Amino acid sequence: LLSPAQFSGLLGTVYRRGNLSFTRDGSGLVSPVGNRISLFDLKNNKCETLPLATRHNITCVGLSPDGNFAILIDEEGAALLVSLVGKSVIHQFHFHKPVHSVCFSPDGKKFVITKDNVALMYHAPGRKREFNAFVLDKTYYGPYDETTCIDWTDDSKCFAVGSKDMSTWVFGAERWANLIYYSLGGHKDAIVACFFEENSLDLYTVSQDGALCVWQCDTELDGLKPMPPKGEAKEKKDKEDDEECFEEPRCEEIHGKDDPNEKETKETREKVKYSRVAKHFFNKEGDFNNLTSAAYHKKTHLLVTGFASGIFHLHELPDFNLIHSLSISDQRISSISINCTGDWIAFGCSGLGQLLVWEWQSESYVLKQQGHFNSMVSVAYSPDGQYIVTGGDDGKVKVWNTSSSFCFVTFTEHTSGVTAVAFTSSGYVILSASLDGTVRAFDLHRYRNFRTFTSPRPTQFSCLAVDSSGEIVSAGSQDSFEIFIWSMQSGRLLDVLSGHEGPISSLSFNPVKCVLASASWDKTVKLWDMLDSWRTKETLMLNSDVLVVAFRPDGKELAVASLNGQITFWDHENAVQTGSIEGRHDLQMGRKELDKITAKQSAKGKSFTTLCYSADGQSILAGGLSKFVCIYNVKEQILMKKFEISCNFSLDAMEEYLDRRKMTEFGSMALIDEGTGDEDGVAIPLPGVKKGDMSARHFKPEIRVSCLQFSPTGRSWAATTTEGLLIYSLDSGLMFDPFELDIDVTPSNIRKTLHQKEYTMAIIMAFKLNEKKLIQEVIETIPSNEVDVICSALPDLYVEKLLEFLASAFEISCHLEFYLIWAHKLLMLHGQKLKTRSEKLLPVLQFLQKSIQRHFDDVSKLCEWNIYNIKYALAISQQRGMKRLADTSEEEGNMDSDSDYIM
Repeated sequence: LLSPAQFSGLLGTVYRRGNLSFTRDGSGLVSPVGNRISLFDLKNNKCETLPLATRHNITCVGLSPDGNFAILIDEEGAALLVSLVGKSVIHQFHFHKPVHSVCFSPDGKKFVITKDNVALMYHAPGRKREFNAFVLDKTYYGPYDETTCIDWTDDSKCFAVGSKDMSTWVFGAERWANLIYYSLGGHKDAIVACFFEENSLDLYTVSQDGALCVWQCDTELDGLKPMPPKGEAKEKKDKEDDEECFEEPRCEEIHGKDDPNEKETKETREKVKYSRVAKHFFNKEGDFNNLTSAAYHKKTHLLVTGFASGIFHLHELPDFNLIHSLSISDQRISSISINCTGDWIAFGCSGLGQLLVWEWQSESYVLKQQGHFNSMVSVAYSPDGQYIVTGGDDGKVKVWNTSSSFCFVTFTEHTSGVTAVAFTSSGYVILSASLDGTVRAFDLHRYRNFRTFTSPRPTQFSCLAVDSSGEIVSAGSQDSFEIFIWSMQSGRLLDVLSGHEGPISSLSFNPVKCVLASASWDKTVKLWDMLDSWRTKETLMLNSDVLVVAFRPDGKELAVASLNGQITFWDHENAVQTGSIEGRHDLQMGRKELDKITAKQSAKGKSFTTLCYSADGQSILAGGLSKFVCIYNVKEQILMKKFEISCNFSLDAMEEYLDRRKMTEFGSMALIDEGTGDEDGVAIPLPGVKKGDMSARHFKPEIRVSCLQFSPTGRSWAATTTEGLLIYSLDSGLMFDPFELDIDVTPSNIRKTLHQKEYTMAIIMAFKLNEKKLIQEVIETIPSNEVDVICSALPDLYVEKLLEFLASAFEISCHLEFYLIWAHKLLMLHGQKLKTRSEKLLPVLQFLQKSIQRHFDDVSKLCEWNIYNIKYALAISQQRGMKRLADTSEEEGNMDSDSDYIM
């Protein structure tokens, strides 16, 4: 079951670094997340992470104008050409040096990248098949320092490149007679962004010190003249007279790299000229902070600028009128993007991993998401598999929706790192343990912390468990070696369990019986009986420190991972070991940059730190300080599959062997801290240099798997890693997986059987072929009045398969009532038989329940809103009726009085 599971999504991280880009229609946002990209559908409130990855963190993303292609470039200059339609890699290329920016031309025929002090123009890949998708067209030289930004004119005739040498260069995409290159100065700091005006060569340049220069061009786009062929140009030059005129050059007019004292000819007089017409400053009050990013919308003339302090400004150009100024964070704004309509502005803050989409006209958030500031430590699924809760070292508890991949509530009550999280059996209460000495209970109805459990003496809690009824909460201490038991109802401390002689590393309640298993560094696992005054029922002795313990879903087996790399399985009723797995070599550790020993030697001291049984209990997932998650078959005690959770070499401990290229006679190059000047600091701190944060340090996070959880639906599993929360699912990806396939079972025969109204046979044949679209076609063709008969005639083996299909169909289909009829009839007719196989069928039924519950929540909200509107309309109509009645009675009274007066 687990082997075909594929990467499904990345939660917990919404933005790392790099540029944000809106899709062509303006309703989608592309965000680089480490070495992957996430697509945010802002209209349907969904997020999807593409199942492809680069070998280092992505720094540049370029979207084609038609929205079909994207170029992803990582820190080392490796590029991937990606199809956003097929969600696959089309081509790979390497620029051999870090790339600062990439931008497609508006007509989609070319794209430009900037690296070092050059700009490279390539032919953009088209829809036709090409052997090499990256064909170099031209190389543009000019700037003396690193190039930083690119912008194109609307007709793709010219582009501008900004540089750290405080200059901006305008280049012709073709060989224009009157514009080959043009250099613009006027700034006192590095150029952050440059923008052309709509259908014009007029230019805006923005520098890091908060200055905006407005440049006016004396030539329109139509005035650019193509370069004549070489022969014609020579003849023309021979015929012309050498007329010379001496004219003093105007201020702020710089003609490329030409000497201003050079004699002007007729040719130079005809060339394009720029003049600076205005210069504006953002930091007028003297509150100096670096301008870090900018974006400009040409149609609405809207300029958005972000600063290192987390403030952003909205200005209307060219008059530089301030629309509004807001602070969204206390960290630098790394990237800004505006959608095609100019309504939504996206901001990315890499320091906090924050992603915001702001609608500036209504001054409201369209999207506001933030991952964990530090690493994620623990994860838990809700009983129906619809929600995931995560806890991090930053003290935050976040709840994520598995269908939309969005975080919808964050609890910040903890004052220190969260070590464990858990859902109760009801699914509406979340528990979290923390190093701040508290265990907190959160209500998902009102989104509040309604219980706080504490110990008599301050202690740090390292693990947490809640029983199947949700009434008893237990937490283990890592400094007093005790286990604390509380009542959920009253919040009182019921008991303190002593007996361990080392820190408590893991707790687990038996899902069926009232037994608590506790693991400790004292090389023991103790089983506590809840019904017998919390006495120690059994003590299991092991050969090494115990790190994690987990019960099988049916409660009949206990899995224990210890420091020597072994996973042992126990029959806890008889205190007998039933098997063991030597998993140390399966971890396959990587070598850190500063390690003195090889990866093979360091792996001998490593072990699994997290365990989780699959929903059916036949397999077990294990992970630790490694980039691999191992799946073992419990019965056979063999390795079934290893999942490589990351191929990101921007993380430490990824390489298996030492990179000799990074070794010098003085040691590893990794010892030199070169990363402090990447953003606004100093590359190598020098005496007397005050610019930048001198305390900044560059570090590489180490790859690890801190927690694993299997979904109750049995369709997916989650892993909290250095990269974020990774979801692996059976539902993602297309595969042909036939079941009891015969030679006569073909799509044409299935449709023929369906046409003959042999519905039961058609369903069985469709499930044998096991092609999802064909099964859907067969089921949706069957009339609703035939469902009862077909369900009663369906064999037991196919009832389970049909229930599983219905659960997945509820996720995407709009035929809600039709599928509800199927589910109702199947459960009513086969309920007793299904009950006898409830343990095996539990994941399928929970998957079905999750799908129906999601629809129920959506429809119930809509119904409640409609009921409210109807009641409001009735109340208004009754009020008007009473008013009308009062008015008529008053008129009748007046008429009676008038008649009396006449009499």
